[in-house]
Parts: sequence; structure tokens; C-alpha cells
Amino acid sequence: MAHKLSHVDQDGNARMVDVSEKTITIRTATAQSIVVFPEEVFATLASDNFLGKKGSILQTAIIAGTMAAKRTSDLIPLCHPLALSKINLEIIPGDNRLILTASVKCEGKTGVEMEALTAASVAALTVYDMCKALSHDIIISETKLMAKEGGKNVFNR
Repeated sequence: MAHKLSHVDQDGNARMVDVSEKTITIRTATAQSIVVFPEEVFATLASDNFLGKKGSILQTAIIAGTMAAKRTSDLIPLCHPLALSKINLEIIPGDNRLILTASVKCEGKTGVEMEALTAASVAALTVYDMCKALSHDIIISETKLMAKEGGKNVFNR
């Protein structure tokens, strides 16, 4: 294997990566989570325009995902705190599901993959929280990185 774990030293100890010698570039990442509902639950939510007793399910999830992206380094121990310049969450209804896509951007020395993944994950968890009174058969699935640019490696799914 040509690659090795970047957050583990030669003795197997966790470490924060030293990015002081890296070049500042525009970094972007997009991640996605999918929330799958029982058919009758999704129909109820869609017929109510995704409004619940706690308010707009979609708008609350967008705010939660945005807040989460900004707090990623507080949640993931070895992540660098980053000054994010853009966070965008989009939620698209599908076949008994919501597709949550988070895009994050910054100008920095390290990527924003974890911020995008955290935003998508927390947005999905927020949807679950706001809908769990209707069913506990809601499934959060397929949280994944869709794309990243700006460092040594470019990734597109």
C-alpha cells in the first residue's frame, strides 16, 4: 500500500497533521446523506410541505448542517479549525427519501471534506429528530464524500 494514515505517527499514536508548510489554496468539498422514510410517513411529510410541530423540517436541517460545518473541529478531535467562506446545504425530495447535499469552501492549507461530511450528517440527524415522532423506521444512509478539490488530490464520485 503506497498510502499511509496521516493522523497516526510511526508509533501508532494519534496526531494532528502539521500543515504549516502547505500552500494556501481554495478548498471545496461536497458530501451527501440520504434519509429514507416509510412510504406513509414520507407522504404525510410531503403533503404538509415538510412542516412539523417544531417548524420547517428542511430549514431547520439546513441551519443545523451549517452550524455543524462551522463546529467540525470541536467534534472531530484531529481536524484543524477552519475559517469557512461558504457553506451550502440543499435538500431534494426523492422517492420516499430526502437527499441532503452539503458543499463547503474555504481558502486554506487543508481540505474541507470533514466539514462537508459533518454538515450532511448533522442535517440528516436533524431530519430524523424532527420526524421520529412519526416513525422510528427512518433510515439515514449513504453518507459519503461526493467531491473535493484544492489540494494535491481531486476527487469526484
